[in-house]
Amino acid sequence: MTTEIPAALGLTPHDVAAVLETAGRAPSVHNTQPWAFRVTADVIELHTDPTRRLPVADPQDRELRLACGAALFTLRLALQGHNVRPDVARFPDRDRPGLVAQVRRGGAAALHPEITRLLAAVSRRRTNRHPFTDVPVEPPEAHALCRAAAQEAAQLHIVRDPDQRRELSRLAHIAHRRQLADPEFRAELARWTGTHGDRPDGVPAHAGGPAPAPHDTWVLRDFTGGTARDRSPGKDFEDEPTIAVLTSHVPGATGDLRAGEALQRVLLTATADGLAVSFLSQLVEVPDIRDRVSRLLGTPRPPHTVLRIGRGTSTLRTPRRDLADLLHNPSL
Repeated sequence: MTTEIPAALGLTPHDVAAVLETAGRAPSVHNTQPWAFRVTADVIELHTDPTRRLPVADPQDRELRLACGAALFTLRLALQGHNVRPDVARFPDRDRPGLVAQVRRGGAAALHPEITRLLAAVSRRRTNRHPFTDVPVEPPEAHALCRAAAQEAAQLHIVRDPDQRRELSRLAHIAHRRQLADPEFRAELARWTGTHGDRPDGVPAHAGGPAPAPHDTWVLRDFTGGTARDRSPGKDFEDEPTIAVLTSHVPGATGDLRAGEALQRVLLTATADGLAVSFLSQLVEVPDIRDRVSRLLGTPRPPHTVLRIGRGTSTLRTPRRDLADLLHNPSL
C-alpha cells in the first residue's frame, strides 16, 4: 500500500500513509467520509469527494465541508506528531472548487504534550448515540471545550439557560418530524445507516443506539435500520446533557471548513477528558430551523453543528475506508 504513496513533506512513504490513515479517522455525517487526498513530494492536498454527498440532508454541502475540516485538523495533528509544522492554504484555487486545502511543510515542529494527548484521542473518539449518565460536565471541562473551539477561530456556545434549552429541544423535535416526513430523506438515511459490517463506511447498527421514543427530551435519530431494541416508557437517556452550539468566526465555505477544524479539536479534547459526544444534526439541516437557532442564541453566524455532551459507556469504532480509496481521483 505504501508503495503507491510518495515520500512527502520530508516524510517517508510509510509515514505519509500513517498520516493519511490518521486523517481518515475524522468524523462525518452518517460516516460518509467525503474526502480524498492527493500527495506529491511538496504538498498534501485535501479534496472533497462529491460522490459522497448527502443531497437531501445537506444540499449546500455545509456538513460535507465541515467533515473535510475535521479531516484537515486531524491531518495537521498527525503531521505535528511526525515533527512537521503544517503550512495550510485553505481553498487556494478558485478554479478547483473541490480542492479544500493544500498542506506544505512549514518547518520542524516540537511535539507539544497537548498534541500528543489529542493524537492519542483520535483512535478512541466515537460518536456516542447511547444514553449518558447524569453526572454533569464540570465547568473546567466545559471551559476546555470552549477554549479548543476558540483556538480554531470558532465559538462553542454552551446552552445553559433553561428557556433556551426547552426551545432548542422543541425545535429539534420539529426538524426531526419534518425530515422523517420526507421520503427522500428517509431513503438517504437508510442508504447510510443500519449497516451490518459489510462495508467500510456508513453507521453500523451496533453504533446506532436505542430507538427514539416519544418521551425523549432530545431527539436522537434511529441509525439502526429499525433493528434497535424496544424501550420501556420510563427514562432511558440522561435528564440534562450539556448542549453546545458551534459557530465559526469566518463566513462562507471557509467558515464551514474552519468550523470542522474546530469541531475535531473540540471532539478530541472531549475524548481526552473522558467525555462522550453525539450530534443533533437536524437543528442545522432544516434551513429555517437553523436560522431560528441562530436567532435564539444571538449568535453572529449560523450554527454549524449542535452537540450533546456527557459521560457514557464505551462504544465500538465505526468502519473506515482503505487508504487506497482515499487517494484523489482527478475525475471526481
